[in-house]
Amino acid sequence: MRRPAAFSHAAGAGIDLPDAVLADLMRDTGASTGLVYLLPPGERVLRLVLTSGVSEQISAPWARIPVNAAIPVADAVRRRSLVWLGSQEEIARRYPRLGIVLPYDFMLAAAPITSAGTVWGGIVLLWPAWHPPQLGAAEQETIAGCCRRAAGILQQAADSGRRLRLVDEPRSLPAPQLREVDPARATAALAFTERLPVGCCALDLDGRLGYINPAGAELVGARAATLLGNRPWEVLGWLQDPVFEDRYRAAVVTRQPISFTARRPPDTWLFFQLYPSDSGISVHITPAAGHPSDTEGGSRPRSTAEPVSATGLYHLTHFATALTEAVGVQDVVELAADQIVPAFGPKALALMTVHEGRLRITGYRGYSPELMARFDAAPLTSDTPAVRTIATGVATFFPSFADLKRAYPPAVHQDEMVSWAFLPLVVSGRPVGSLVLGYDMPRPFPPAERAILTSLAGLLAQALDRARLYDAKHALAHTLQTGLLPHTLPRLPGLEVAARYRPAGHGMDIGGDFYDVIRSAPATATVAIGDVQGHNTSAAALMGQIRTAVRAHATAGSSPGEILARTNRLLTDLDPGLFASCLIAHLDLTRHRARLASAGHPPALLRHPGGGTDILRVSPGLLLGIDPDADYPTAEIALSPGAVLALYTDGLVESPGVDIDDATLALAGQLSAAPREDLDALADDLLHHAERSAPRHDDIALLLVRPRSGP
Repeated sequence: MRRPAAFSHAAGAGIDLPDAVLADLMRDTGASTGLVYLLPPGERVLRLVLTSGVSEQISAPWARIPVNAAIPVADAVRRRSLVWLGSQEEIARRYPRLGIVLPYDFMLAAAPITSAGTVWGGIVLLWPAWHPPQLGAAEQETIAGCCRRAAGILQQAADSGRRLRLVDEPRSLPAPQLREVDPARATAALAFTERLPVGCCALDLDGRLGYINPAGAELVGARAATLLGNRPWEVLGWLQDPVFEDRYRAAVVTRQPISFTARRPPDTWLFFQLYPSDSGISVHITPAAGHPSDTEGGSRPRSTAEPVSATGLYHLTHFATALTEAVGVQDVVELAADQIVPAFGPKALALMTVHEGRLRITGYRGYSPELMARFDAAPLTSDTPAVRTIATGVATFFPSFADLKRAYPPAVHQDEMVSWAFLPLVVSGRPVGSLVLGYDMPRPFPPAERAILTSLAGLLAQALDRARLYDAKHALAHTLQTGLLPHTLPRLPGLEVAARYRPAGHGMDIGGDFYDVIRSAPATATVAIGDVQGHNTSAAALMGQIRTAVRAHATAGSSPGEILARTNRLLTDLDPGLFASCLIAHLDLTRHRARLASAGHPPALLRHPGGGTDILRVSPGLLLGIDPDADYPTAEIALSPGAVLALYTDGLVESPGVDIDDATLALAGQLSAAPREDLDALADDLLHHAERSAPRHDDIALLLVRPRSGP
């Protein structure tokens, strides 16, 4: 799809998408959280550029989303339609990754930003559980209007040569301001809270404390000055249990009141009640009655080690679930770069893998290509931090360059980072690579953070190992598949031919779809297309046998019906436990006629030179491999010069929830409307349209033939 270059990555360059685009939408729909994504030209990753009603800590893992990810906004962009999730159960069922990372009760809508065939990005909105289970028509129109407005701004920027700025971190809209209050009333309200015998404090949506009354400070055992501007669970050691931070996160996401009980050492139990709104969270703190003291055995022992933060666990859980969707090595590399940099704090990342005794740069983010070229292919005998961490299997952390220099005296400061982490990627005791994280701010690397980063490296190593195995199988499957399909199509006088094959979106890229073009007499040819049941090596091997049989019988001059009957007898004799569909067409370029026979295959299409497309519903016989005595009648049609005969497998028309006859009719309409005269371009257009309409879960084979005037 064409997309104008309307984006700028340069710092300080370009203009920003107006805040009002998101602010007005949230006001008009009553949404509690909003996110705006843009899709830069030439990229396949959605970039988060604008947020509202959510903290950076929560949104960070969702800052970069691949277009092919199983995430609502990615689905909305791919399908160019609204996605609505009306319950926590539906979120967990349709998007398990989202349900695991955010196991809270909320509702979600995602919509694409599109205009005139251009996809610019998408918008995500969240509502609390009080929203009706269905999105109202007025809300849908409001969302659609906002997307049109955003698309218009982007299109206008492209047309005028002004570029919208893309930055590394999304911009967050300010929280709604309270109405103006009379100073006397504000003073009275402050005095009221100061006199209360119970604790009161206020958090912003990022969890930072902006106010606490004297009773609250006394209850938590800290001075107000120590708490102001900080997150309570980062200052108060007894609140550093991840459960407490998770309660704050649940309040922000769901906008529902949340409560929990915590023990302030030695034996003071406190009851916290959180009341969230669009501007922040009000917290009520009171002594909790009925909790047993330590001497009664009611309190669990607390570890003296620094606890791992809920934010770290949240990001780690998100990373782990995202890795389950990565298939090949490149998928893992891109996902690691997209997730680790925004979520875990590094400014730069380099992923290296072991290959033939050297450490190769597999992917990076934030470092220059020139710097990466210097470190690429370093021998495993070299004395560098990245190599040594592989040899020892131990992660190393350097809070400053001075620390790095002490450990490696020859080291030269070659980047703009001030702290580094070198993490080994080890699977079952076998090193597969190393991960380098660079930070542009001093980083002390406390034990909890080291534990999180080490766990991250372990997850990444396992994913890389699985991905390398997949890539090896993928290469083998690709070799087998290409070996069984025609390497080139024969050049036949008076006949134009174009063929395409697309494997299914997942799996080993191997299946049973095939096509062939067979030269017969000087002015005749036989074309064939088929689909063997299954997506494995057995299906591919059987496909090769069927294709060979079809070619042999066609070369001998058999009619389409005879070719299918003889191939069917061969298949039933072999008894492979698999069935196959097949369509054969014999083309007589002198008489401008074609004879067709089908073994349960989707009907061919015929586009006439003057316009219009017919669906050639010839009487189909049984699938190959069922009945050795099956009959395959042959039908004859006119094939005028300039007409296009289209043969295809069901992967081109099958899509979830769509009737196969309706899909075939839609394909015929697409063939009629396609303006392309070049047959290769026409084949590409048909494939692109099918892949854009809905995700494809089956192989696709497509064969187009067009007789020219004269043999």
